[in-house]
Amino acid sequence: MEEQNLNFDFEEDGVTNGPQQKATFTEVQFGPMRLYEDQLQVLLVFAKEDSQSSGFCWACEKADFSCSVARTPESALECHLQKHHDIIIIDHRHSRYFDAEALCRSIRAVSFSENTVIVAVVKRPEREESSVMPLITAGFNRRYVENPSVAACYNELLQLQHGEVRAQLKLRACNAIFTAVEQSQEAIEITSEDQVIQYVNPAYESIMGYQHGELIGKELLEVPKSEKNKPDLLDSINSCIQMGKEWQGVYYTMKKNGDSVPQSVKITPVIGQGGKIRHYVSVNRPLNDNNKTDKSCDRVQAESQTDNQSCKHKDRRKGSLDVRSTTSRGSDGSSQRRHSSMARIHSMTIEAPITKVINIINAAQESSPVPVAEALDRVLEILRTTELYSPQLGTKDEDPHTSDLVGGLMTDGLRRLSGNEYIFAANKPHHLPSHLSTPLSLGDIPPRIAQTMENEESWDFDVFTLEAATMKRPLTYLGLKIFSRFGVCEFLGCPEATLRSWLQVIEANYHSSNSYHNSSHAADVLHATAYFLCKERVKQSLDPIDEVAALIAATVHDVDHPGRTNSFLCNAGSELAVLYNDTAVLESHHAALAFQITTRDDKCNIFKNMERNEYRTLRQAIIDMVLATEMTKHFEHVNKFVNSINKPLAALEESGGNGDEDSVKGILTSPENRILVKRMLIKCADISNPCRPLELCIEWAGRISEEYFAQVMQLQACSVDSRGGGQIRHATVEEIHNGVCM
Repeated sequence: MEEQNLNFDFEEDGVTNGPQQKATFTEVQFGPMRLYEDQLQVLLVFAKEDSQSSGFCWACEKADFSCSVARTPESALECHLQKHHDIIIIDHRHSRYFDAEALCRSIRAVSFSENTVIVAVVKRPEREESSVMPLITAGFNRRYVENPSVAACYNELLQLQHGEVRAQLKLRACNAIFTAVEQSQEAIEITSEDQVIQYVNPAYESIMGYQHGELIGKELLEVPKSEKNKPDLLDSINSCIQMGKEWQGVYYTMKKNGDSVPQSVKITPVIGQGGKIRHYVSVNRPLNDNNKTDKSCDRVQAESQTDNQSCKHKDRRKGSLDVRSTTSRGSDGSSQRRHSSMARIHSMTIEAPITKVINIINAAQESSPVPVAEALDRVLEILRTTELYSPQLGTKDEDPHTSDLVGGLMTDGLRRLSGNEYIFAANKPHHLPSHLSTPLSLGDIPPRIAQTMENEESWDFDVFTLEAATMKRPLTYLGLKIFSRFGVCEFLGCPEATLRSWLQVIEANYHSSNSYHNSSHAADVLHATAYFLCKERVKQSLDPIDEVAALIAATVHDVDHPGRTNSFLCNAGSELAVLYNDTAVLESHHAALAFQITTRDDKCNIFKNMERNEYRTLRQAIIDMVLATEMTKHFEHVNKFVNSINKPLAALEESGGNGDEDSVKGILTSPENRILVKRMLIKCADISNPCRPLELCIEWAGRISEEYFAQVMQLQACSVDSRGGGQIRHATVEEIHNGVCM
């Protein structure tokens, strides 16, 4: 082997801060991992010594790189096998000495040369620039146009060191990371931003029963899901991780053989290029592989039963839970109590939050005096009720009408009309009527209509004046202006013509025959929503997607409202009530119909240009806000809002003026609290009539009274028909609201 070694070794300790400072190694940060870059090894392959090879030799000395020079392909391969160079520079100018591309392919054939950077020195082109593809195909990383200047060679080496070589150093470190992932006992799954599976480790294959090739490249939606999860759990997870938040909890996964496995799951979004989420990493750990007790307790969580026979026994305190055995308490009472407490604490990792609270109280009971234990028993009785946030009203004999009215507003009051005579059709067609004129652009709105909307940003805006000016079509015009102000078209990626068509078709599906629940009410709620969105605290809490969701939800929240209450429809046996199982009938219909008529025709489909994940997040937010307008859940939403937002903010303000800004922001921007803010925002907008200027308030009160009166008249007609006589019995206020007449 003909070889020339020029080794410049320096024993100076320290860290290299620049190209002139010499050291034995350089620290390189790779995420949380610290790497050490040794003195670079450079191999020069030149058949004869010339100014170009000398330039690289002196550049290596200047950069403190160890340099070897080989004259033949054979000596180059032998030298590389011994020293494992970081950079190999091959003379590609003279083909008569050796084939540079063949040598490069031979080096690449060596297993450990994958991370070696190979550079081809080429002649300066005399005419047209030639393609570099043959070099890339042969395995070269880079091309260097001949320039014997030591400075040029030195700069080239520095670029290689801080570019390709350092990138290869990090790629080599990935081997260690992948080895750790491959050896992990926890199931690890990596997906793309579009939730396409990119990697699963052997533990995942072992636990789930799938082979690597069966999953890679598939979308998560294609993998079978367990039916044991709550219906809205997957949407909650997606909403959380798509906002860049980590999600952790218990999730049932389905194995290839169809078995459902409860796992402790942690999903972490990985931010990449452009500051966007590029990957999701899911780490799963089975909860019950080797513990039958855990399995039975997991059934308690999955089935929402706290008194499952396999996981409990009762002691002197009601509801005490012992997951260790079902035997009665023995003579060693204190020992049994310790076992019971430890078992409860151990089981907390797989229990629902309310079960954790109950178990903590149970554990506290065992070391408490009898009066405290009895008080905690009463606490447990309250916690085990289903409606934790719904108030319990005491009756007031002195005011039966008020009691009737409030009871009617807060309860479903399901009592059937005789014969179910009143039926609403749930399947009537909904389309854009042909008589509607071609929508105008925002700039072409008639002056008289534009004038009525000049103060639409003010709380005192008069929607009735706009109603008269637009001939009972205020929603389209007000919607155009408000949506333009908030940049909704830009966010959705849809043209203004599509938005105009959508507003028209939505307004066409409001019943102008209703005195209250018509498009004027929708326009009023839209105006109030836009007004609230401009408030500073609301802007601190919500993102642009939340604002768009709020405006759309306000627009559609009562679409196709029949002018009758939910209770009336349920008691009348309407098709809508049957379709939605007597639960949030109208609100479910409004949300479902809004999406049906939007996606039915591309001309009015404002969502058609959105990315799928963003559309799903927006859709979920719209549905949640529309469903929040149901009055039977009013106090539940209000109490959650007060306890989760109002009280913590008040406590911060009391402790230090306006409170720490980061703490305030943390409260307002948490995913759960943002949902509560959006719910309260649309609820306040929906029932804001009493807060409007007096003349507007009076008009709204008259309209809703007229609509209720029409329901009462229909109710009384049903009462006459059901008795076959002409007498009408006076109904109570609650019966009028519920649509029930005995």
